[in-house]
Amino acid sequence: MNNILLEVSDLTKCFAEIFATNNLSFDVRRGEIHAFIGPNGAGKTTLIAQLQGELRPDAGSIRFGGRDITNEPAFRRAALGIARSFQITSVFPKFTALSNVAFAVQAQAGHSFRFWRDASSDPRLVEPALEAIELVGLLDRAHTKAGNLSHGERRQLEIAMALAMRPTLLLLDEPMAGMGRSDGARMIRLLADLKRSYTIVLVEHDMDMVFSLADRISVLVAGRTVATGRPEEIRGNAEVRAAYLGHKN
Repeated sequence: MNNILLEVSDLTKCFAEIFATNNLSFDVRRGEIHAFIGPNGAGKTTLIAQLQGELRPDAGSIRFGGRDITNEPAFRRAALGIARSFQITSVFPKFTALSNVAFAVQAQAGHSFRFWRDASSDPRLVEPALEAIELVGLLDRAHTKAGNLSHGERRQLEIAMALAMRPTLLLLDEPMAGMGRSDGARMIRLLADLKRSYTIVLVEHDMDMVFSLADRISVLVAGRTVATGRPEEIRGNAEVRAAYLGHKN
């Protein structure tokens, strides 16, 4: 069985003559956390958006499970098993945590939102939604409105919504953004648990998290990778330290 789940070749995206991704090539192996780090403006979020299908690349190709998905829209990629959490939380604050996740289950099944009727009233949606909520440790908050959750809990909820899509690949864009120490520690434990069952592409500025969880790390600078390797290889790479790690403080 091919161990490569995601293969990206010569991916290029340009905005007003500025390259966000510049002939970027890499692969993601099944069962690994592959992290992307780099300074602001390196192209990390633009990369995630192209993998998800929100943005169409100008050139290059994306293959997922051996299938060319370069021109597939986001909803088809979701159906194939790619789910994303965003840098900024994107939950529905007036609905409960359970309803938010049930909406994600409903969307994955291809059904309409029925004019925003509470999805948690449908037993076909509740069971998988509760499973996802339990996975992220929010079962005791399932009936709390999302707007009343803490910032860290909303980040957990967003991951539950991604898990409800029953993905093969999780795209996580800065899941630690805005978190304090205790919420951050909780998120690290959650992702350590998830890596046993999911392949993850992770964009994150928190270096403690990246180096404790990632199997491989790619360093992006100006849309290009300057290095890819195991955490210990990245720590010892002089070019990486000069371009990024040396400036992390």
